Amino acid sequence: MFKTRVTKLLGIEYPILGGAMMWVSDAVLAAAVSNAGGLGIIACAQYPDKEALKNEVRKAKSLTNKPLAINLPLLPSVRPLPIDDYIDVAAEEGLILETSVRSPAPYVEHIKQTGVIWIHKCARVRDTRTAERLGAKAVTIVGFEGGGHPGMDEVSTMIQTPLAAEAVKVPVLAAGGIADGRGFAAALALGAEGVVIGTRLIATEECFAHKNLKQWMINANATDTLIIERSIGNAGRYIINEPAWKVLGLESRHATLEELLPIINGIKTKELYDKGDINSAVVACGQVVGLIHDVVPVKVVIDRMVNGAREILKRISAE
Repeated sequence: MFKTRVTKLLGIEYPILGGAMMWVSDAVLAAAVSNAGGLGIIACAQYPDKEALKNEVRKAKSLTNKPLAINLPLLPSVRPLPIDDYIDVAAEEGLILETSVRSPAPYVEHIKQTGVIWIHKCARVRDTRTAERLGAKAVTIVGFEGGGHPGMDEVSTMIQTPLAAEAVKVPVLAAGGIADGRGFAAALALGAEGVVIGTRLIATEECFAHKNLKQWMINANATDTLIIERSIGNAGRYIINEPAWKVLGLESRHATLEELLPIINGIKTKELYDKGDINSAVVACGQVVGLIHDVVPVKVVIDRMVNGAREILKRISAE
């Protein structure tokens, strides 16, 4: 029932990909997603160099014999990423490569030379066309309700997905606001051939995030996130806490990036994941947090998605 061009392309059982989340999407979480029938993705931006990333990939391989991927964000950062080295890791380790954030054009020749299966994640429909033209084998379109950086255009997954499916011929994956069988079935109905889930995977047993954050997520409502960093052209959805409000206040006074960096610094977020002080840093989180009610193994999350979508489709076809 859930065999699509995405499952065929990636060699996976279900067209469900784990979203790449900085500090969270490590070897353990990625392997758990792959073992459950989806595609686990390691966020390579959290590793300082090629060797460190390779070590993490090999750790994931020790935990699963299923397909794995790495996510490579093509963005300028305080610590420039060795992007070409990371592309080589994907090739050398037999991984699927997902790029995101900015145009992959400067790296397309290198990607094609490696022969890796390549997916590009976009926040705008026009960027899906560009990715297809450049040679991406599939594209992910992100809706504004998603956590992390869902783009500046404020268009929901409900609209983004069919627009992207109409815009390109390669398979489309939907991301943003998907956490259960209802979202999975809806995405397929909208023209997607797979989904990407992020926030839901934080509230799993395999995710190392502190229990305080997981408990916050269980208690949270869909209205407990907000958008910050719009003033610097990098709109991001985060949990509502003291640092997020502080950023919003600074932005209202036209603060510079240099003024914001001490608060949005990713190292502080890593410390929150480790220590559990909810008001110590900004933390990416999608509106789908309102649908999270428990902490369970990754396999339970994916099984629920698949079985829930199957029941929905059966019910609809019987009516």
